[in-house]
Amino acid sequence: MKAELNIYIDKYIFLHRKLYALFRQKWSMQKTNLLKTILKDSLQKSIAETSGSALNNLVFDMKTAVILVDEIGLKQAVVCAVLLFRSVLNGHLTIDDIRKNFDEEVVVIVRGLKKVNDLAEKKSRVESENYIKLLLSIAEDIRVVFILLAEQLLLMRDAKELASEQRLNLSVESAYLYAPLAHRLGLYTIKSELEDLSLKYTDRETYDFIARKLNETKRSRDKYIEEFINPLKEQLDKTNLKYDIKGRTKSIHSINNKLKKQKIEFENIYDLFAIRIILDSPTEMEKAHCWQVYSIITDMYQPNPKRLKDWLSIPKSNGYESLHITVMGPASKWVEVQIRTRRMDEIAERGLAAHWKYKGVKEESTLDDWLKSLRESLENKDVDIKDKLGDFKLDLYDEEIFVFTPKGDLFKLPKGASVLDFAFAIHTKLGATCISGKVNGKNVPIKHMLKSGDQVEINSSSHQSPKQDWLNYVVTSKAKTRIRQLLKEEAGKQVDIAKEMLLRRMKNRKIDLEDSLLMQLIKKLKYKTVTDFYIDIAAEKLEVNWVMDRYLELGDKEHEHKDLSFATSADSFIMKPYSQEVKSTDELIIDQNLTGVDYRLAKCCNPIYGDEIFGFVSSQGIKIHRINCPNAHDLFSRFGYRILKARWSGKTSGTASYTSVLRVIGNDQFNIVANLMSIISKENGVQMRSISIDSNDGLFQGNIAVMLANTSMLEQLMKKLRAVKGVKSVERVN
Repeated sequence: MKAELNIYIDKYIFLHRKLYALFRQKWSMQKTNLLKTILKDSLQKSIAETSGSALNNLVFDMKTAVILVDEIGLKQAVVCAVLLFRSVLNGHLTIDDIRKNFDEEVVVIVRGLKKVNDLAEKKSRVESENYIKLLLSIAEDIRVVFILLAEQLLLMRDAKELASEQRLNLSVESAYLYAPLAHRLGLYTIKSELEDLSLKYTDRETYDFIARKLNETKRSRDKYIEEFINPLKEQLDKTNLKYDIKGRTKSIHSINNKLKKQKIEFENIYDLFAIRIILDSPTEMEKAHCWQVYSIITDMYQPNPKRLKDWLSIPKSNGYESLHITVMGPASKWVEVQIRTRRMDEIAERGLAAHWKYKGVKEESTLDDWLKSLRESLENKDVDIKDKLGDFKLDLYDEEIFVFTPKGDLFKLPKGASVLDFAFAIHTKLGATCISGKVNGKNVPIKHMLKSGDQVEINSSSHQSPKQDWLNYVVTSKAKTRIRQLLKEEAGKQVDIAKEMLLRRMKNRKIDLEDSLLMQLIKKLKYKTVTDFYIDIAAEKLEVNWVMDRYLELGDKEHEHKDLSFATSADSFIMKPYSQEVKSTDELIIDQNLTGVDYRLAKCCNPIYGDEIFGFVSSQGIKIHRINCPNAHDLFSRFGYRILKARWSGKTSGTASYTSVLRVIGNDQFNIVANLMSIISKENGVQMRSISIDSNDGLFQGNIAVMLANTSMLEQLMKKLRAVKGVKSVERVN
C-alpha cells in the first residue's frame, strides 16, 4: 500500500510538470522536498482515517492549484497554501509548523482559508447570514477570494456528476455570489464560465438551444470575421506595430440575456462576437498605439459614436483598461472592436491577480476602498441582512460614472448615483448635512441622478440631518451604511427624549412607574421592541396622556378582565394579503425536511408534481418555481439569499391537481380541434380548464390549460396530442 501511495504522490504532485516547475522557479530543492514529505505524511494518515476520500481530496486540491496558476496567474505562496490547507484541516499540521518551514505569506492565506472553512461548516443551506460571515472573512486577504473562485469553478465543472439538488445549490451560489465577485475582480473569463454553467444546470433547454445555434452559425460567423479582419490587417501591417487580432464569440449567458431583454429571435442579434486587437507595446507608448489603431479602424469602417467606451483615459475600479468601439462592417452589420495592449489583456482576463506581475504598475486604490467599504457595511450589526447583500450587489454589478469636484478631483461612482451619494463619498459629515447640490452650475435636489462628466458642488447646512427616505436616494453601500448609522444615533436620542418626557408627565400626575407593567402595556400595544414604542412617542404617533390612561387601566384590578381596545400606530398595522392557491400538504418538502408549510405555485411557470423545483421567499410568502422557470436565473443572481431547496415528497394525496398550459401548433384542418378536445376528455385524471385558438394562413395555434396530477400524466397527454394528424408541435408553456 505504501509503495502504491508513493507512486500516486509522485505521479500526481511532483511529477506534475506544471506544479513542480512552479515551485522550482523560486524554491530550493530542499524546500520543495520538504513540501513533498509533509504532503506524503498527511496523505498516509488521511487514508488510514478516511479511506479513499483522501485521494479524491488531493486530486481536487491539485486541480484547484492548476486553475490558480493557469487561469488566474498566481504563484508559489498561494498554491502552497492550497496544497497544505487540508493537512491543517485534518490536524496533521499546525499554523506554527507552516510558519517555521514556509513564508509568512503562506501562513496568512492558510489562516484565511481556515476561517472560511470554519464558517462554511455551520452552513445548512445557501443562507444570506453565512454569506455575510464568508464575505467578512474573505475581505481580509484578497488571495483567499481567488482560491474560493477557483474551487467554485472546479465544482461547477464537475457538477454534472452530482444530484440535481446539489447542482441547484452550486448554481445559485455561482450566480449570486461567485460570478459577481469574479466580475468585480476583473476575472471576466471565470465570470462568464460560472454564468454559463449556472444556466446549463438550471435551464438546460435554453443553454442547448443557444449552443446549437452558435454551432450552426459558426461557419458563416468565421467567414464574416475573416472578411472584416483581412483588409484591417493590411493597414495595420503598414504601421510596423506588433499585434494579434482575433474574433471572440460572446458567452451563452450574455446572449440569453440579450434574447430576454430585447425580446428578439436569435437570428436578430447582431453582436454575437467581438473583434479583439492586442498590441505588444512598451508601457509609455500604450495609449498612443491604441489610439493609432482606433484611427485606422474608423478610417476604414463607419463608427457609432454613442458606442465608444474609453477605459484608457479612466480605467475601471478593478484595473480594466481597454478601448471599445462599434463600427459598421461588411453587409452593414455592426461589429464591436476592442483595442488593448498585452498587459491590459492579461489584467482584463485575470483581473487583480495580474497586477502582481507588473510591479511597476500602480494598483487601483479604489479596489482597496471598495473592500474597506464592503467590510464597514457588513460589520454594521444594525443593518438588516438583506440590506447588506443588496448594497454588496449594487457595488458589484453597476456600471461606473465619473464626476468631478469644483477643484477637478475625480470620483468614481456606480451608475444611478445621486448628489447625496457624491456628498457621502467625499465625507460623512458633508453627506449628513447636505441640503442640495449644484451640477454644472445649476441647483439640483439631493436625489438628482448624476451623469459622467458632471461637475458637482455640495450645499450643506448645520440644521440638516439625515431622513429615512434618504435611503431611497442613494445606491452606494458607503452612503447607505452611513445613513443607517446616523438614523440609529438620532433614534437613540429621540428615545432618551421620549423616556424623559413620559417619566416627567407620570411624576406630574403622581403615577408610580412599574417597569413590568409598562412592558406589559408595550406588548399589548403590539410593539416588537421598547425602542419602537418610544420612537412613536417622540414622533407624536402616540399621545403621552393616552399612554398613561392605558397604563392606569391595565394596572387597575377592577379592569383586569376588561377587554381594552388599544389604538396602535399606522406603522404597526399589517394587512395580510389575500392568498390564492396556498397549499400546506405533505406532497412537498421545503428546505430542511419541513412539511406542512404554506406555499404557492408560481404563475410564471406553473410547476406540477414531478417537476424539478425550488422555493423562493417573496413578500407574499413562499412561492414554488420550476428550475427552468424563465425567471429562475434572475431570482438566483439577484436574490440568492431567498432561495430555498424544495422537492416533492414522493407521496401524493390522490386528489391534488395542478394547472399546466400547452401550446399547440398545427394545420388548420377540419375537426382537428375537436380531435384534440376528444383526447383530453378521454384521458383519465385530466380536466380541461380553458382553450384559446387562433388561425392564420392555414395554420392554427392555441393554448390549452389542463388540470392533472403529475408530470408523467402531462408527458403522456402531450405524446397523444402530438400523434394527432395535422399537429406540428405540442410544447409546455412556461
